[in-house]
Amino acid sequence: MPNDQDELFASVDALLEQAATQDALPEPAERKRLREAGGLSQDQVAKALSVRRETITSWELGRTEPRPPKRAAYIRLLEGLAERFPTQGGQGGTPSSAVPAAGDGPAVTPLPAPALPSEPSPAADPARAPVLAPTRTARTAPSSSSSSSSTSRRPPTKKAAAHKRATTSATPPPAADSRFVHGPLAVLAGDGSAYCVDGLVLDCPATTFPALVEWTLSEAKLGAPRLHRHGKGADPLVVITAEAAERLGLPRELEDRRGLRLPEDHQVVRHLLRAKWRLTRRGFGPWPRIYRPAQGGERQCVQFAILPWGALDARSWGDSDQLPPAELARVLGSYATRVITPRGSTAVCGLELMTALRPPTRAVRDEATGSWVSGPNPGALTEPVDPAPPEAPGEHPVIASRYPRHHERAPDQVLDEEAYDWFRPLTDEECAQGYSHGVGIDVNMAFAAAANRLNVGTGPATHISSPAFDAKLPGSWLVDLSHLDLDPRLPSPFTPKGTRPTGPAWYATSTVAYAVELGAPVQPIEAYVRYEHGAYLDAWYTRLRDAYMATMADLGVTAGMPDDDFLAAMARHKDLDPGQAAVLSAIKSSVKGGIGKLRERPQGIGYKYGERWPALERPTWSPHIRAELIGKARTNMHRKMRKLASAGVFPVAVLSDCAVYLSHGAGPLDFLPRTEEGKPLPGGFRLGVSPGMVKHEGTQDFLWVASMIEDEQINPARHIKGSDAAAGGE
Repeated sequence: MPNDQDELFASVDALLEQAATQDALPEPAERKRLREAGGLSQDQVAKALSVRRETITSWELGRTEPRPPKRAAYIRLLEGLAERFPTQGGQGGTPSSAVPAAGDGPAVTPLPAPALPSEPSPAADPARAPVLAPTRTARTAPSSSSSSSSTSRRPPTKKAAAHKRATTSATPPPAADSRFVHGPLAVLAGDGSAYCVDGLVLDCPATTFPALVEWTLSEAKLGAPRLHRHGKGADPLVVITAEAAERLGLPRELEDRRGLRLPEDHQVVRHLLRAKWRLTRRGFGPWPRIYRPAQGGERQCVQFAILPWGALDARSWGDSDQLPPAELARVLGSYATRVITPRGSTAVCGLELMTALRPPTRAVRDEATGSWVSGPNPGALTEPVDPAPPEAPGEHPVIASRYPRHHERAPDQVLDEEAYDWFRPLTDEECAQGYSHGVGIDVNMAFAAAANRLNVGTGPATHISSPAFDAKLPGSWLVDLSHLDLDPRLPSPFTPKGTRPTGPAWYATSTVAYAVELGAPVQPIEAYVRYEHGAYLDAWYTRLRDAYMATMADLGVTAGMPDDDFLAAMARHKDLDPGQAAVLSAIKSSVKGGIGKLRERPQGIGYKYGERWPALERPTWSPHIRAELIGKARTNMHRKMRKLASAGVFPVAVLSDCAVYLSHGAGPLDFLPRTEEGKPLPGGFRLGVSPGMVKHEGTQDFLWVASMIEDEQINPARHIKGSDAAAGGE
């Protein structure tokens, strides 16, 4: 028998040698991951390889394969990127040599996978692949013991399975980052079990917070690789359940409901300070960060989320804080892998993602000394910049020095780029048409879609008098657009209330550019423009789009579905997998919240009017970028409504990204116009899952819509789905 086994092994080794000599490519998803990890655009790769951008897209989607001589050059690029940006798990598994041997890490207990109908296999979901630990993917019943031993327990079959996946991969996968072999986070239960992604369970012996911090940094091997080559890896996240909080000496509720933090004399805080750990200015609240100053370039920082204190806001995460620890680890791990490791509210995560993808600094060589120092990263927001006066909120010092506290600024004094909140009276013709319903359609990820290829300022504003309008210069323009005559059955694209401007007003570049598109003569009176500019939000949009699409696919909704199938899938998608539905909600909230953080207002009772507040010291505090983005989303909406109006279909109400139309039927297909070939009207609203396409928001009967408009004077788009659309929209 041994001789037979030796012969088999020799045959396998020969096969591996043959595979190693082939110029094979990694899987399509890995090609894309490597490019994005290197901070490279498809245009840059296409230019280097002398091909079209569409060709790179096809290669990354697996539609086509590169041919010689481009193939060898493309492989060389990917191999170089793989060396610089290895990923845990790779494409098809981690070599067994990358797995910690016995004694290298904390105790590991495999956990049974939740029986969820929509959960794809790791191989089918590239977005989740990086966090998997292939040598621990076998599911067996968890051990009943909670030993504090740091011995790794792994069933023998798992090593064999991992070896099979690693050796049959098209190309040898990059080595896993040994710092993060257990994924980005853990959910700590009351018995000391730390539930990680992919069903791993670590035995955590810590019973105090100083010990928990030490264990996390020394043994847990949690964290995530950086998203940009000039950025930094994500700190480990430990989620504390109510039972674990009690075990660690935390109260079930915070007495300080206003400040949301433990008092400085609480024993947990005192123990941390005694152990030379520090807290950020937020103190010990629902999302405490515990750290020591970096030494030798090594960060020592752990992020915590205290569930009983409301760390997971129900408006973003639903009832996720009530999930069992293993399922919560799956939900948070999915978000961490696809978006970013949570480090606060989804609004904070949305903003932090911008910085993670466009770090403000990079290493540059000092010509005088020859050493490497920190320098600004081109194309990023590198330092805090004060807004132009019309862009500043009323509390900002630049406004407080100009106007009294309660002064209401006129349109020619303030930039008012906000989302739509508009409705109109029904016409006699509409009342006589015999409509039976009002149907709402909602634009998917409308504000994220507006960020795609949006040119925004990355530097200070320059004031210009009587300038010529330049659509390539982002900024704010004082222009009179009141002379532009539009159909009253459509909202004006220039004001949030949809009313026609009455004189000169301030507009973002994206809004003025749309006025030029409509044929309006534009002669600005003055402007504040940014000569430093670029597509700062492109990478942010791409990552959120991919996260959204992957999560929707988990929920049974994919691109290219026939309209009827799409509507049916959307009607049931939230019930298919409640955990992934929570991830979807969090992704959407990250978009809206991140945009809102760009113009964060002062908070707290200690603030005094006219003073600066902490958010102003962030490079990412930019009301200009927020205005450009919202103006672009609003004009995108108007452009599609105008296209439907050309076919005689007019909205009766619009709220943010939701439009309500009168219909003879109960669904979108009953009123959305079609071409003679039966295809959606080009340039109009189109059903589908992709950002910028639309879904069914809700339906009410015609009399309800008429009553809301005529009797209640309430925007029917706000309640078209039977609840408050403003609270639940994107």
